[in-house]
Amino acid sequence: MASRALNDDEVLSEMNKMVAFIKQEAMEKAREIKVKADEEFAIEKAKLVKQEQQSIDAQFEKKRKGAEVAQKIAQSNLTNKSRLKLLNRREEQLQDLFATARTALLTLSDDEGRYSQFLEGVIVQGYLQFMEPKVTIYAREQDGELVQNAAEGAAESYTQISGRDVSFEIQTTLSKDSAGGIKLANGTRRITIDNTLDERLRLLEDRMLPEIRKDLYGPNENRKFYT
Repeated sequence: MASRALNDDEVLSEMNKMVAFIKQEAMEKAREIKVKADEEFAIEKAKLVKQEQQSIDAQFEKKRKGAEVAQKIAQSNLTNKSRLKLLNRREEQLQDLFATARTALLTLSDDEGRYSQFLEGVIVQGYLQFMEPKVTIYAREQDGELVQNAAEGAAESYTQISGRDVSFEIQTTLSKDSAGGIKLANGTRRITIDNTLDERLRLLEDRMLPEIRKDLYGPNENRKFYT
């Protein structure tokens, strides 16, 4: 049966159907595009949010570390100041102790018996160190007579010990402000021995300082080796 031609109403109806189909297809495509766009927007948004969060976290971590470093520096400076203050205070105490020893040392020469015995002992020591026939002895002017007697007694002791004789010359040129004692020089006066009380105290301070520090303040926590 031959198909007949569509009338105007039928053509319009078919066209409306086609338009409706195309419109439906367009709407579905639009929905797909919107869904896709929303997904991409959400992904991009999450990415940007994450990047910004990482940037904020990095800045915070940098500031936190900076604050920690500043705190450690401040604490270290405070610790160093406290340590220096403590060391200065300890040094003052040691100097006070040595000053007391010096004051006591000045009274030794007031005890003529003990002082004479000391002088004779250090002069004998000097004779034995030099082992020379002539020695020059330097003393304070106020000790001239005591040193003369001590040097004579020391010469006898030296002869008994070494079997040798020694002659001496006394020069009263030591400072009147010194604590006392003597210096000795060999025959050529190129070699000297300092047996003054001031020098002996200085040597004693150097030798005893580590032990005194340990007795007063305990062992040094930073020291690992002891001789």
